[in-house]
Amino acid sequence: MTVLPADVTVLFVPGLRDHVDEHWQTHAARAIPGSVTVEPLTLDRLSRAARVAALDAALNSIEGDVVIAAHSAGCLMVAHWAENPTRAIKAALLATPADVENPLPTGYPTPDALNEGGWVPMARSKMPFPTLVVASQNDPLARFDRVADLAESWGATLHDGGEVGHLNPPAGFGPWPKGLELIAQLAK
Repeated sequence: MTVLPADVTVLFVPGLRDHVDEHWQTHAARAIPGSVTVEPLTLDRLSRAARVAALDAALNSIEGDVVIAAHSAGCLMVAHWAENPTRAIKAALLATPADVENPLPTGYPTPDALNEGGWVPMARSKMPFPTLVVASQNDPLARFDRVADLAESWGATLHDGGEVGHLNPPAGFGPWPKGLELIAQLAK
């Protein structure tokens, strides 16, 4: 169990695949009492606007300080939300953002579907809260240099996660102890 300051709530923002039982976010949510996860959509699953609205609703249902912990396209949801924030955020951890401006591997949404869903272009405005971006050296969904450019645009600190793939179960994550450590640092 990870203990954070009592007045801080962690909001987990999954990517387009929503909740995956063995994902690091699911393990982390179980380890952080009182954490909240953005609910999966049943309609408009590829709509950026619908995803950002769900994020906004989750954020505005939480009282006190919030640390966001987002993954993949969840990072892009946070970036779009941060262009017109409706409340203050303590900090955000954005782990392995997906590069939807370049074709994703087979099994992921196509460029046309992402374009129709409003994901392109990706938001590049400076975040109005402290942000830490974790980039992977071998992420099949985003080259390290592309994520480094996003982090710079967002005014974020870049953390080199090493060769961790996309930080998901196919890459061997399950539990990600470093993620819990980074969340705890941001919550201080």
